[in-house]
Amino acid sequence: MRPDTGHVTSCFPDILDGVRSDRLLATLLLLQTHGRLPAPEIARRLEVSTRTVRRDVDALSSAGVPVYCERGRRGGVALLEGYRTDVTGMTDDELRALVALGSSDGALGPALASATRKLVAALPAARREGVDRARRRLLVEHQGWRHEPEDLPALPALDAALVADERVRLHYATGDAAVATWRTVDPYGLVSKGGTWYLVAAHRGRPKMYRVSRVRDVARTGTPARRPDDRDLAEVWAELRDRLQEPTEEVWVRVLADPAWAPTLRRVALAVLAGPWRQEGTASDGREVLVAPFRSVLAARAGLLGYGDAVEVLEPASLRVEMAEAAARVVELYSSER
Repeated sequence: MRPDTGHVTSCFPDILDGVRSDRLLATLLLLQTHGRLPAPEIARRLEVSTRTVRRDVDALSSAGVPVYCERGRRGGVALLEGYRTDVTGMTDDELRALVALGSSDGALGPALASATRKLVAALPAARREGVDRARRRLLVEHQGWRHEPEDLPALPALDAALVADERVRLHYATGDAAVATWRTVDPYGLVSKGGTWYLVAAHRGRPKMYRVSRVRDVARTGTPARRPDDRDLAEVWAELRDRLQEPTEEVWVRVLADPAWAPTLRRVALAVLAGPWRQEGTASDGREVLVAPFRSVLAARAGLLGYGDAVEVLEPASLRVEMAEAAARVVELYSSER
């Protein structure tokens, strides 16, 4: 049914040339979704001025779109009843792909981000919530650390868990390990860095990154994710990325060594050592207190883990945590039936 043209007013007479097509599309989708909206409400959703909205409406009208204005308490900007476009025919997967591209850091990043924000704002509320959540759970960075092609069989399952905002169990192979172990994580989101995909998730309350190509299997838990803080993916990823890219610094490690193993520990010139061991004394239980500089915390973990309970790390605390987690994974590995 056509509107009563007696109440239609040509309220936006001036047409603005060169209006951005992404904003015009978002305006059209808003009107298509809601039927009628006040100009100030459109301006709020699209992050522009009311004057810009009026110019955009005139531009749409000049392009043949049956958009019109109604005065009065129930007035606003509206589309002719029955007019539709097929833009909102995109599936949720297509929309999530679009907003993932909109999170890009490339040359078009700001423009894409602006366009996707406007597109999401124009969606019906039922779809907007899920797509907006996906936008916060995906990041794309064009500059990467590696460029080799990857096999990513776990990516669809991880994406589904993110959409559902679920805690998941990963069957994950650390580094180049041939054998994977299970761990339960609370995902922040997925990051594509130079084409290499990473899952950013909290494990035992600590944010970490997991290379998706090393995920052998994903088990959905059906329980909500319980992240340790309210930070978003971008903030957590930036912290993890910057930490990884920082030049490694020497770390001084203090240990208690079984007297039967202490001579061996002092004698063996580990490649990960940045200097020789030195003895600081003897503990009350007879173990020797030894100190040495290592090239990094990870290097110290790799060099000391093989000594088992013959060497106990005292400092730094971060290395104690790393040692405990690595030991727990070893226990889990050898406790499972093959």
